[in-house]
Amino acid sequence: MQLDVRNTKGDVVSQIDVNDLLWDVPMNGPLVHQALVRQRANARAGTHAAKTRAEVRGGGRKPWKQKYTGRARQGSIRSPLWRHGGVTFGPKPRSYRQDLPIRMRRHALRCVLSDKIRDGDLVLIDQWGLEQPRTQEMVQALAGLGVRGPALIVTQNPEKAVILSFRNIKRVKTLPASYLNVGDLLAHRYLVITVDALRRAEELWAKDGHKGER
Repeated sequence: MQLDVRNTKGDVVSQIDVNDLLWDVPMNGPLVHQALVRQRANARAGTHAAKTRAEVRGGGRKPWKQKYTGRARQGSIRSPLWRHGGVTFGPKPRSYRQDLPIRMRRHALRCVLSDKIRDGDLVLIDQWGLEQPRTQEMVQALAGLGVRGPALIVTQNPEKAVILSFRNIKRVKTLPASYLNVGDLLAHRYLVITVDALRRAEELWAKDGHKGER
């Protein structure tokens, strides 16, 4: 497969061949959904907690005697039936972590990357050419590239000038190629990636998935 390479003005400057093992994979919706659920579950801290009646301070004395008061019998003011009482079956700290075989995770990523090309939402550029942060120039560059929506800017390595240029632009996120993930790709319509970052992604994930995966 061949893709057009553009400059920051949106002009086509060349074409390159890309690896079909990464960029021409049929969509597998259930697998992508499973990978997304796993990623979001693993991001949860799981630090929520509510006190049971045994953990709420006070309530050791019986509020009134058992019989002959005309009121319902009560054993503690920290009963879940009382205001400021404990919580029945409340949340406790736990891990939400899910596991997924690495081959399935990689294949889900391939599916989403390939879908960007099929939908025409992948923009390949030669380089950003930034020595200093230039936010306004980057706004104009995105407009010239036809990016009019949430965009994921991917470079080969973290570039300080690129990060600072895009961080104040709404619905735009920067990411190094090695940190590509299903969640960010699905959350942003456009994928704007440099040639070097594309080659780095192919080194990491353009494999047949039968040997050498650990």
